[in-house]
Amino acid sequence: MTQRTVAGVLAVPLLIGLWLAAALHPLPYVTYEPGLTLDVLGTNDQGDEIIEVSGHDVYRDDGQLRMTTVYVSQPLPKGSNNLFELMYDWVSDEDAVYPYDAVYREDETVEQNREEGAAEMTSSQDAATAAALEELGYDVTHPAVVGVVADAPADGELENGDVILEVDDTEVADTAAVAEAVAAAPEGEPVDFLVLRDDQRIEVPVTPEVADGRPQVGIQLGTVVTPDLPVDVTINIDQGIGGPSAGLMFSLGIYDTLTPGSLTGGQVVAGTGTLDATGTVGPIGGIQQKIVGARDAGAQLFLVPPDNCDQAVLAPNDDMRLVRAPTMHSARESIEAWVDDHDADLPSCEKGDA
Repeated sequence: MTQRTVAGVLAVPLLIGLWLAAALHPLPYVTYEPGLTLDVLGTNDQGDEIIEVSGHDVYRDDGQLRMTTVYVSQPLPKGSNNLFELMYDWVSDEDAVYPYDAVYREDETVEQNREEGAAEMTSSQDAATAAALEELGYDVTHPAVVGVVADAPADGELENGDVILEVDDTEVADTAAVAEAVAAAPEGEPVDFLVLRDDQRIEVPVTPEVADGRPQVGIQLGTVVTPDLPVDVTINIDQGIGGPSAGLMFSLGIYDTLTPGSLTGGQVVAGTGTLDATGTVGPIGGIQQKIVGARDAGAQLFLVPPDNCDQAVLAPNDDMRLVRAPTMHSARESIEAWVDDHDADLPSCEKGDA
């Protein structure tokens, strides 16, 4: 055996080892895979009702409203994906691969991610409760000042946190009503704001200035929830499940629990979407993986945030209908229409949505 042959024989295992080392080395990518789904109308692992209510009659009926989750690989250093794992998820039509910095901050730890997810979950539950109660006719949300533009007419007059009760002696139910009242003010005339500040009702006159062709006072508006809700709702869910994306399903579950009869007609409905206290549905991540999880759980109808429709239609959903849900109210109406007629014309996600 020549010296060259010996060198070649010795080099082969070395090259194989280098290839394996490179293939098994953690790469800066994150994988998404279908996670568990959970019926919010059911019970948790301890046997407790997931939605517990006091201060209102409760109705436990047939049917399921399933929230959906995604298994996301953990932040580094605990989370790592090598070439083989990434290739497997890359070719799968049920999984996904994303650049690491598109999902996590560079210095984000597992503990930080868990804490942030838990905080977002709590916030989503509060908003879901408010939206469900509003759907039932309770008045539990109010427009509020969340920002004041420097040197604008409202600067020094209105303050962050002011809850706006009336504008020019007219009650305002939401931020749109406040904006309309200000826009309708006669030029040069003050607008009287009745606000709740530090538990005191205060009247604040502010004279708008015309900007962009309409009267403005220079405030940013948001929505706050009444501190003492007329119905006490507790959501008992595994603390390991975090994030805000179950807001829509929590809200529908609370509504169903507080109303007679089965919202789903005894059938299985799933969905996802963040939710604010006004009932507006926002986008989420991992929509395709959530659709797969819902499909495998036997769901027949899936509620999709409008901003996720373009991705949702690419998921392997089989016969499960994908319904566009811009608001909690719209989602409820779609479910009720579908229960009456599975072929009903619904605001569905279709190919070409963007």
